[in-house]
Amino acid sequence: MNLRKKAIASIASKGAKPPASRRAESISDIYGQDVFNIKTMKDYLPKPTYKALLATIQNGTTLDAGIADDVANAMKRWALSKGASHYTHWFQPLTGSTAEKHDSFIEPDHEGGVVLNFSGKTLIQGEPDASSFPSGGIRATFEARGYTAWDPTSPAFIKRDDNSATLCIPTAFCSYTGEALDKKTPLLRSMQAVSEQARRVLKCFGENVSGRAITTLGAEQEYFLIDKEIYLARPDLMQTGRTLFGNVPPKHQQLDDHYFGTIKPRILNFMSDVDQELWKLGIPAKTRHNEVAPAQFELAPMFEELNLSVDHNMLTMEILKTVADKHGLACLMHEKPFAGINGSGKHNNWSIATCDGKNLLDPGSNPHQNALFLTFLCAVIKAVDTHSDLMRSTCASAGNDHRLGANEAPPAIISIFLGEQLGDVINQLEKGPAKSAKSGGKMAVGVDTLPVLPRDATDRNRTSPFAFTGNKFEFRAVGSNQSCSGANIVINTIVAEALDEIATKLEGVKKSEFNKTLQSILQNIVKKHKKVIFNGDNYTEDWLKEAEKRGLPNLIKTPEALKPILTKKAEKLFEKYAVLSKKELHSRYEVFLENYETTIMIEGELALDIAKTMILPVAIKQQQLISKNIMNLKSVGAKAGIKEQKSTLEVVGNLIAELCNSAIALEESTKAESTKMILSSMQKLRKAVDGLEKEVDDTLWPLPKYAEMLFIY
Repeated sequence: MNLRKKAIASIASKGAKPPASRRAESISDIYGQDVFNIKTMKDYLPKPTYKALLATIQNGTTLDAGIADDVANAMKRWALSKGASHYTHWFQPLTGSTAEKHDSFIEPDHEGGVVLNFSGKTLIQGEPDASSFPSGGIRATFEARGYTAWDPTSPAFIKRDDNSATLCIPTAFCSYTGEALDKKTPLLRSMQAVSEQARRVLKCFGENVSGRAITTLGAEQEYFLIDKEIYLARPDLMQTGRTLFGNVPPKHQQLDDHYFGTIKPRILNFMSDVDQELWKLGIPAKTRHNEVAPAQFELAPMFEELNLSVDHNMLTMEILKTVADKHGLACLMHEKPFAGINGSGKHNNWSIATCDGKNLLDPGSNPHQNALFLTFLCAVIKAVDTHSDLMRSTCASAGNDHRLGANEAPPAIISIFLGEQLGDVINQLEKGPAKSAKSGGKMAVGVDTLPVLPRDATDRNRTSPFAFTGNKFEFRAVGSNQSCSGANIVINTIVAEALDEIATKLEGVKKSEFNKTLQSILQNIVKKHKKVIFNGDNYTEDWLKEAEKRGLPNLIKTPEALKPILTKKAEKLFEKYAVLSKKELHSRYEVFLENYETTIMIEGELALDIAKTMILPVAIKQQQLISKNIMNLKSVGAKAGIKEQKSTLEVVGNLIAELCNSAIALEESTKAESTKMILSSMQKLRKAVDGLEKEVDDTLWPLPKYAEMLFIY
């Protein structure tokens, strides 16, 4: 019995009973219990220290280094009370994941014992080795020094495993010479940039600008779950996160019966444990449901301040994987783990608000009368049209290349969906002052016992890459495995530029001329940038042609999608708002391109290995079985079925030949390190292998099939 059959037999022997889960605890009792949050700070810190730290967290004031020792001492006492023995500076290097180096609190007391120390200096700054993290040429491999710097705006938290607890301190990561080596530092810079420009615009409107403008994020996370035993029988899933071979089964998602369907007990058990772990870390997990594809699911949190939400999403991905492992499952976050089946995205819901919580993208009941809303809306339209190529760059990856453009995700063309109501307002604005706005109205559902439902002002458009959804913009092109940092660094910075231009024109304008000047500014923006607005079906061929006529870029694959990062326009943008220097910007291009090329190389070499060592032997065995049977039939003088079996033998033989020829081509491609050649050769090899899967005896086939991975869990 091969590994595949053993895995299936093992799963079947367990029965349908899910593993026992601990009893759910009260949400209010556990929420935030492992977070050094504002409430905890108030309990542990001296009052003056608490007030100083709170001012930094809430108002963005410069951190007073003099309070570091007090904070460190309080943080240590709290962590020890939670059972922590170690601490770590938790950061987000350019690998796209998180990193940590654990140090214990202990120091020898020179009397044979230990004391537990954690100083303000240790809290504020750490020094991990920077040589082995990707830097895109910023750091030479022999230059090891790098620094982590405490981010007080994202609270410290406790990370637990079965027998230990670690205090995790969110930090930025920079080189010895000061360049950002991470995703957090430019994100914080971009938040500051858009805040400054938003405050300028607000001041022009006579609004309160005593605090900072706040960008917010709600990051929906899609993922797949499969049984771990089946996962371990798929080397491609283990090493690349996606299946390099495999046929779509006769039944997959055509009936739409999985979407929002009843959640299986084992999966609900897993989801409940995930929620418990997230709530302990103060992560506001809100929604859980079955997604479109079988074995696909989604988790969505409430909105939070952008930097914190990004940190929380990184933690969410980690918790999904660790909890899945405890339930005998494997969590897949690749953008396209199964060919021909819906892939997974990460819906990046972005908005901007004042310091007192007023959402600047909330249209109100009369959006045509809401001048402030229309100003920020037009700023976003201008920003996206001007820099749609950069927005595409943020979601470019080897994994996302398999997803973008399919009828499950937006195309690579970046456009904006506004919906009928706002579309009408924008059309009026182009011609003159907007005089009316279409209301959503009410919707009768035709059943007397059901209430009349208020209709939203706009429908949803799931085909749009950047859709307005009530009081926010949903960027749907981000891949499920990606950090949200990249997308939001760009969104913040390009909106900052647009707001800057608007504020510059409004500042100094006489009060009597303000409305007329604003009207002219917004009208000009609409006329120049309305080409990026599209409210139709982004999946159609007609839209591809129309987008080309409008001059919208269509950067289909990662290598071309990354090139806008190197343009003079991008350099000027990021340097002007002090988000990324030219050196830092170019380093990211190098890192992202190298990651893409390395990923393709790994996939090519692994596909070759699987094809030659796992598939070819069973294909030959199948060939031998058929030929031996034909010979046996001939030896006894039988004639029935020989012709048909010869035909099957011919099919198998041709597929073996295709496999061998494709394998040779793939081997040459990997030696040449040509990603284009590797991808082409892999596609041909996959066609041969998938053809053999349909011909080889099921008991011989070594890899778990799609039907088994998608339905046995």
